[in-house]
Amino acid sequence: MKSLFNSPAKILIPLIVAALLVFLFLTLNDKKQSPNLTFTTIEGKTLSMGSLKGKMIVVNFWATYCPGCIEEMPDLVSTYQKYHAKGLEIIAVSIADDPPNQVLNFAQKNALPFPVIHDSNGKISQAFDNVSLTPTSFIIDQQGRVIGKTIGKLDFVNLHKLLDRSLSIKDSK
Repeated sequence: MKSLFNSPAKILIPLIVAALLVFLFLTLNDKKQSPNLTFTTIEGKTLSMGSLKGKMIVVNFWATYCPGCIEEMPDLVSTYQKYHAKGLEIIAVSIADDPPNQVLNFAQKNALPFPVIHDSNGKISQAFDNVSLTPTSFIIDQQGRVIGKTIGKLDFVNLHKLLDRSLSIKDSK
């Protein structure tokens, strides 16, 4: 009787296992590129994702009528103030059904220091995995890869840890 270990299976099984491990590793480490979009801010300025390569980016989808969005806005502002000079950009994208005048009033009243975009036709939301819930945030690394997505309020403690590592900042607390 022929042993299984004396057959081609002796070589094939380890090769298949190795191929599956390589596939799994590549799948887990394969980060999706962020959409290459150009935005127009509520102030009429243009901003492209391509121009932000080399920076960490948080794209935050929000609405003026969303309690969680309003609650996390001060933390977004303080995060921007702490990390912007070190290479962070935050882009606040108000969803299509949010009235543009309310978005503008909110941004001015709260002195939002980062670019605010109104996604009037929903194309930005579509490009970012069809965002339909707010708040939803995407974290994009310096190479333009989406490395995180949060539906609901951001965990700012973990976001700051990530930014500290990614932007090589020593916490001065």
